[in-house]
Amino acid sequence: MSVSPLLLYFDDESDSAHRLAQAARLSCQAIERHRFPDGEIKLRLPEPLPERIVLFRSLAQPNEKLIELMLAVSGARGQGVSHITLVAPYLAYMRQDMAFTPGEVISQLSVGKFLAGLFDALITVDPHLHRVSTLQQAVPVKQAITLSGAPLLADLIAEKRPGAILVGPDEESAQWIAQAAKRHGSEQAVCRKVRLGDRQVTIALPEQSFQDRAVVLLDDVASSGHTLAQAGRLLLAAGAKSVDVAVTHALFAGDAIQIIQEAGIQQIWSTDCIAHPSNAISMAPALASALGQLNIPS
Repeated sequence: MSVSPLLLYFDDESDSAHRLAQAARLSCQAIERHRFPDGEIKLRLPEPLPERIVLFRSLAQPNEKLIELMLAVSGARGQGVSHITLVAPYLAYMRQDMAFTPGEVISQLSVGKFLAGLFDALITVDPHLHRVSTLQQAVPVKQAITLSGAPLLADLIAEKRPGAILVGPDEESAQWIAQAAKRHGSEQAVCRKVRLGDRQVTIALPEQSFQDRAVVLLDDVASSGHTLAQAGRLLLAAGAKSVDVAVTHALFAGDAIQIIQEAGIQQIWSTDCIAHPSNAISMAPALASALGQLNIPS
């Protein structure tokens, strides 16, 4: 009889990992971590490990975490682990998917190959894929499953703001807007965005009436907050009764929350793919279901 996989996690993601373990009915244990004065990291894995493990690591603030993954997988393989699944609710470095200027490194390609060299399977949520059609093209593991937070965000919006118009802050958000709007037959619209830099964008609203309507800006990721803030100001100027924000990945770097709130946006809702005070939806049941769909050799 095959033994169930063990879920491994790092202590800074204990709550999320335990929610997943409970939903998937898996045992879970923390990876011990020590930092030397020079910044190097030492890990200690539980012993013994089963032949199959699940490693939980959401890759916001990813640089150090990628080193952690490399060390953890090396140690696990050294203990004889034959199959390792990475559950990364947020998958970093997917946005840099082409060279926009000569000599620019395509980070998606580099990090994707790095992860594929470590793991046998990958489960993630709303990866930022726009110039490739599948997750496996970006991360060529044997098995890859992509989930979306849009349907669950749509359920929350239907409860909190019934009848709201769902608006995407830019063209790239159209796929999530379509998913969410279909869920409850919501009215939808998508803005046009021109990015002038990391913190400089211009937004144009679609030709549509927002007068006296509740509006929810919905997107896969919120980082600097400038795009959402600018869209929110324009919507309120166009007569919107209220503007709220719903996102899958709550990066919210620096003063992003303040910028969004100062624009007149009321509520901010997110999934727990990245731990944040705005978390309103747990992805644990969906992630657990995805783990059950993996075809893992016994």
